[in-house]
Amino acid sequence: MPTHLPSLAGPPPRGSAPRTEPPASPRRALALFVAVKALCLAVLFLWAQLANRDAYTLLSARWDSLWYVRVVEHGYDFTLTAPDGRVLSDMAFFPLLPWLEEGLSAITPLGPADAGVLISAVASIAAAWGIFRVVDAVYGERAALFTVAIWGALPVAIVQSMAYSESLFTALAAWALYTVQRRNWLLAGVLASLAGLTRPVGLAVAAALWVAALLAWKSSTDRRRLVAGVVLAPLGAAGYVLWVGQRTGSLFGYLDVQGAWGNGFDGGVAFARFIGEHLFSPAFAAGLGLLAAVVLVGWLYVRGVRQGQPPSLLVYCGIVVVLALCSSGFFGSKPRLLMPAFPLLIPLGLALARTRAAVAWSVVAGAAAVAAVYGAFWLHGSGPP
Repeated sequence: MPTHLPSLAGPPPRGSAPRTEPPASPRRALALFVAVKALCLAVLFLWAQLANRDAYTLLSARWDSLWYVRVVEHGYDFTLTAPDGRVLSDMAFFPLLPWLEEGLSAITPLGPADAGVLISAVASIAAAWGIFRVVDAVYGERAALFTVAIWGALPVAIVQSMAYSESLFTALAAWALYTVQRRNWLLAGVLASLAGLTRPVGLAVAAALWVAALLAWKSSTDRRRLVAGVVLAPLGAAGYVLWVGQRTGSLFGYLDVQGAWGNGFDGGVAFARFIGEHLFSPAFAAGLGLLAAVVLVGWLYVRGVRQGQPPSLLVYCGIVVVLALCSSGFFGSKPRLLMPAFPLLIPLGLALARTRAAVAWSVVAGAAAVAAVYGAFWLHGSGPP
């Protein structure tokens, strides 16, 4: 473990180079992460009991969870006509999670929805482990521990326990970025391709690998594997998008499918208008909160740049943030769409690592409590569409 933690005012002493020491044990970080998840679930189930609701249904069979199950049950042939006449297709949902749900259901008594919850639970732990490895490789064990804790205690962290694809995608992305740091190009390419089969933002993982490979080209001793990783990285996302294009009879068929759902990339115009409408209405406080959240995201990204995060992390995180904030889809989904952008949390992890233990652990406990209460409140209300 390094004896010096990077200052919040400047880059770390090792720049973006991986540490040469053996990796730290993730046991403490994973135990802390599981404890935070247990608290969130306990509050959710208690809230549901008091509200006479089924907490497990909230985790397994609402919103996107239902659409993944429809892919398992109907293949990519299910459509739903919205009240305004739009035809919503399940081809908007990438296939890796429903494939895993179908496979697990085939070999266990679990139904697809139950399998989705189990996959998400396991994937969330794998994601926490991967985040720990990524941060420890550059900033050390203590910073990695607190970064994992913050990721597990995000206000919308209850999504990590739902039959959604965020946990699976973050796990694949984090481990792909770690293998990039270790210059294991072939494995990184495979993981990036799987991330691309999970969510369209998987191309952010491929882009991160490409940038790292370009920077490592001159010093690489195994350029064949490097090239293989570069070629493999985008195949998952590109392959699915092209398949949808073939099914719809249009090269840009996937964009048409997303457009029917109201999703598209407009550079953030719709989101800015949404914030502005709140700022100049009785919902001024909500608009101010949204504006503050966007500023915070931007500030954290700039801190990451100034602290010398590896280029692969900056590229990955930047693309995830841009796609989340600059899309025209349902604005309530943006917090969960930002969840895979875990490098944003590294400056906070570093700050807690440099803080007195009592203060740092008080912050973690407070964040976990807020996540538990807000997660239960959120799922019993509008939820994370």
